[in-house]
Amino acid sequence: MEIYDVAVIGSGPSGANAAFQLAKKGLKAIIIEKEHLPRYKTCGGGFVFRGRRDLPFDVSTAVEREFFDVDIRFDAKKLALNTVRKKPIISMVMRDQFDYLIVEQARELGVEVLQDEKLLALDFKAEYAVLTTTHKNIYARFIIAADGALSPTAKLAGWEESRLMCPALEYEIKVPDLDFERLSTSARFDIDVVPFGYGWSFPKKNHLSVGVGNFTKSKKKINLKENYRDYLKILGIENVLEEQAHGFIIPVSPRKDGFVKHNVFLIGDAAGFADPLTAEGISNAIYSGKLAAEAIAESNLDLALAEKLYNEKLSEKLLPELELGVKLAALFYENRKLRNLLLKKFGQRAAEYMTDIFMGDRTYPHNFKEKVKEKLKVSLF
Repeated sequence: MEIYDVAVIGSGPSGANAAFQLAKKGLKAIIIEKEHLPRYKTCGGGFVFRGRRDLPFDVSTAVEREFFDVDIRFDAKKLALNTVRKKPIISMVMRDQFDYLIVEQARELGVEVLQDEKLLALDFKAEYAVLTTTHKNIYARFIIAADGALSPTAKLAGWEESRLMCPALEYEIKVPDLDFERLSTSARFDIDVVPFGYGWSFPKKNHLSVGVGNFTKSKKKINLKENYRDYLKILGIENVLEEQAHGFIIPVSPRKDGFVKHNVFLIGDAAGFADPLTAEGISNAIYSGKLAAEAIAESNLDLALAEKLYNEKLSEKLLPELELGVKLAALFYENRKLRNLLLKKFGQRAAEYMTDIFMGDRTYPHNFKEKVKEKLKVSLF
């Protein structure tokens, strides 16, 4: 009976990078993927620079466009902000090619890739787990669940849902050449075109990824299809030549009942690690995959120690950032009057700060409430 050190469920950036990191440290890993690779993945495909910094190899062959500036627009006040950096703030990728590139990097280090195999059941033994897939049984000492927002692995391992799940709708569209030329000069975010959310226009190689999402716990009924149609008008698009719609959900808060159960470690969207303010998930997915791999490797395959190390690594930077992000998102999306008052005076500074976070040069301010009060006084007086 062959027992793997780690079975990684899911071949997205978090899982593929985790497998890569495990193999680099000499562990025997297998990626289990329910689909055939490369496969389409619904995602805006905006890969911020901090995530690119965390990858130990070049991904430029999977990048369709790079943007060294970003436009952020607030419809309520007709406020437009722009930030510029010397390195690409956002790189545009199509997830089938991008994810597959990382998988291939892992495979080159000896990671086995099992495709067209859906995980059906988990049976936890004393020293290992039995993973029943579509056609076979796999045996592994550790499991890393990297199977996205819905994460069947987390459900099989006993997690209850505790993340804030937010809806989004994305369209891959082709538009007339003049519209594409006009909209392909920068990545664009339009705040408030969706109640408690934003719209985005991400130019790819020869089409646009245009989406809308709601990113708070508001119970207000929202029609994203209607928001999307309205957003096209804001973008000045009157004629869509081709259109493919994809609906999905984004977990924008971390799970409340931990990230390890039995021998299963959650990473990426399965754990709820997308940025709560921007809903960007690729960079934290890659980072959490690295942390889980390091914890398992450093523990010398001791489960109790691996769990302890993983929690310590998460608590060092990622979890505090996410907790602050949840609070900032509530202020940003749910208190528009206060937000717009502050942005009127400090908007460009805020945009620069947010761009620094995208670049990996800063994190969210830990004393943001005090900073908001201070800025509010300046704005009022």
